[in-house]
Amino acid sequence: MLTIRKSRERGHADHGWLDTWHTFSFADYYDPDHMGFRHLRVINEDKVAPAQGFGQHGHRDMEILTWILEGALQHKDSMGNGDVIRPGEIQYMSAGTGVLHSELNPSKTEPVHLLQIWILPKTAGEAPRYGQKSFARELERGGLVTVASPDGAEGSLVIRQDAKLMVARAEKDETFAYPLDDRRFAWLQVARGQVELNGTQLEAGDGVAVQREPELAIRARKGSEILLFDLS
Repeated sequence: MLTIRKSRERGHADHGWLDTWHTFSFADYYDPDHMGFRHLRVINEDKVAPAQGFGQHGHRDMEILTWILEGALQHKDSMGNGDVIRPGEIQYMSAGTGVLHSELNPSKTEPVHLLQIWILPKTAGEAPRYGQKSFARELERGGLVTVASPDGAEGSLVIRQDAKLMVARAEKDETFAYPLDDRRFAWLQVARGQVELNGTQLEAGDGVAVQREPELAIRARKGSEILLFDLS
């Protein structure tokens, strides 16, 4: 069964420096029918203006993943990490018992376009931790690339939940087949382009909750980018 979350049905806020779309309830946007899916709690599509960003603020007990679509994002946190994240890199922060961080657009001329993802952790009260890794070469080779998982599969970053995140960029029209165990669930997020999932047409910004589908047959048009979550 596929349950589609259309792009324009998402929550939206334009703060001037930040144009943001919320797949699930977040901040001032509340929809009791869209509070998350399984352990997936937040998918925010953000466009941050040049030299703007999120000042220092805190989180706890949340697995936070950041995926850059265009531009760059500068990260600093209370664990002492300070990195710039670019397209093809996944950033991971496990907030655990509590962490402060800021995320700023270092460019004075170009916006940054990103997806911020929150996943509920398997256990609360763990020590905070941070990770960042580039998968640019793997993405160039094509196919679904595992960037985060509970066991570090395929060199992915290890997160504290039984969830796997895969990314694919279609350099040409491509097809992907992903088998889904009948005890598992999936969420597919179209970051850009046009995608067909099991015969259903999707556009950029659309998301789909998947359950009781033995296989995901994905057709991606050239220039498309997708995020696929395998969830318990």
